Amino acid sequence: MTRRRVYVIGAGQSRFGDRPEGPKALFREAFEAALGSVDHPEDFVRTQIEEAWIGSLGFGGQQLGNPAALLMEHVGLRGISARRVENACASSGFAFRDAYRAVASGAIDVALAGGVEKMNDLSPDHRRYWLGVSGDTEWERLAGLTFPGVYALMADRHMHEYGTTKEHLAAVAVKNHANGALNDKAQFQKAIDLERALAAPTVCDPLGLFDCCSTTDGASAVILASEEVAKRATDRPVRVLGSGAATDHLAIHDRPSLTAIPATGKAFAEACRESERDGRTITTDDIDIAEVHDCFTIAEILAVEDLGFCAKGKGGPYTASGATARDSGDGPAVNPSGGLKAKGHPLGATGTGQIVEVFQQLRGTAGERQVRDAEVALAHNVGGSGATCTVHLFAREVA
Repeated sequence: MTRRRVYVIGAGQSRFGDRPEGPKALFREAFEAALGSVDHPEDFVRTQIEEAWIGSLGFGGQQLGNPAALLMEHVGLRGISARRVENACASSGFAFRDAYRAVASGAIDVALAGGVEKMNDLSPDHRRYWLGVSGDTEWERLAGLTFPGVYALMADRHMHEYGTTKEHLAAVAVKNHANGALNDKAQFQKAIDLERALAAPTVCDPLGLFDCCSTTDGASAVILASEEVAKRATDRPVRVLGSGAATDHLAIHDRPSLTAIPATGKAFAEACRESERDGRTITTDDIDIAEVHDCFTIAEILAVEDLGFCAKGKGGPYTASGATARDSGDGPAVNPSGGLKAKGHPLGATGTGQIVEVFQQLRGTAGERQVRDAEVALAHNVGGSGATCTVHLFAREVA
């Protein structure tokens, strides 16, 4: 199938954290930031956006029906085609994929993909309930298994099979908090050391407090455009090289292994095949930046293995060696934004929030956390404990 080239011409997000504002205000903050990042606003206005895809789990009962229409009205886009996309924590990763495919197909020239979640208005019991509905409800949730419990089982098995240690897990948290300390949109902007990470209270053994991401309020927005529109709108084009997506067993007891998320590898392979059809061969060696889904520290270790950055079972030592740090020179910079761990995880906004970081990095506007000479980047967004996954590839191009 012939596809048109697609570019990201604008991207922005709200600050993530415990926010007093409601979903409408959060999304408007993100959308206005995305519009403000377009290089030539005189040649691009919001009314050129033809359709929108908005990721949201609908967390906590905020406008469960018709949220996309409500948000479009609030940002001055009333009348356009818009819909909500729900795929748990991967909701806006899939929203971006839908928007990308619509522009690539030639059906439309400009699309909006974004996400929003307001997670901190409810009690801890209600938050746990809403998080639980993204996993298997028939067996896991009704048996009392929480998401920290699911990932703790995965971490424990990884330790048993490969010798991964708590120090390896903590190395992920230390790195991502160091990056988050440089991100003014992050929920946690304070570095931690290994000693503090290891001394933190246990959440679900072997996972401690610093092994788990936070519940977060926030929104993100990304504007995609055809090549013709992008030429007028920006001097610093960020091209979408490919998009991949996959699913897997929802319940972990149905999976052949607890130490891998196969949907990650499948989605990455599809994104690479798509870029290859357009004449650009991408392998793991080409990736300069990887925003990966580190809802728990073990999730980042699994991601760097499943994406092929290191051998199976070596994700812990690989991270602890410093290979995934910014400008290490030994591997891609993993989660320079701070990741879900430090930046925060507003479920529906996370996928496009990762793309905001990719956009800024490839344009050289990431400030103190800028990765030198970054040309190719990856965004990896997982739903639940790995049942859904998207991987998108991006490249900086010379205008």
